Amino acid sequence: MIGRIAGRLIEKNPPQILVDVNGIGYEIDVPMSTFYNLPEIGQNVTLLTHFVVREDAQLLYGFATNSERSVFRLLIKISGIGARTALAILSGMNVTTLATAIASQDTAMLTRIPGIGKKTAERLVLELKGKLGADLEGVTLGAGVSDAKADIVAALIALGYSEREAVMAAKRLPADISVNDGIREALKSFSK
Repeated sequence: MIGRIAGRLIEKNPPQILVDVNGIGYEIDVPMSTFYNLPEIGQNVTLLTHFVVREDAQLLYGFATNSERSVFRLLIKISGIGARTALAILSGMNVTTLATAIASQDTAMLTRIPGIGKKTAERLVLELKGKLGADLEGVTLGAGVSDAKADIVAALIALGYSEREAVMAAKRLPADISVNDGIREALKSFSK
């Protein structure tokens, strides 16, 4: 119903913001990944939104990218995952990291998010396997990265490297490299 909001940012109270659109203030809940990229108060902001109507409330969720909104919509379709939990997941990791965790079935990475236990992490992996990446813009795994490279990226992230560093290191590796050799080569490139 409400797919996009463009207006002036009036308040920032994580995870909620207030956006003035022609004199009407919209309260919008956003994941922290979007919150950290918001402009200063008083500046113009444009967000993609997801509108939820419940018996007791009407809620508006905002996202900086279409990828975030698409993943949010996938998450809330999973039994036991509500909008608050979906926002927590997107606040705890970005879309690419989530896609990497799902592709590599890394439930340990998912359980690091507050509110996500072992069973919920397993359900996320089961429900989202094969759904993340292929149709989301900006998700590196959907852009033809092999399973081996996805495993290499996940391993590097688990070793403490940032997602950006891990993805860049994996991109420099040959396409047919094994996971073990890929991790070894990526670690060598970090030490240079």
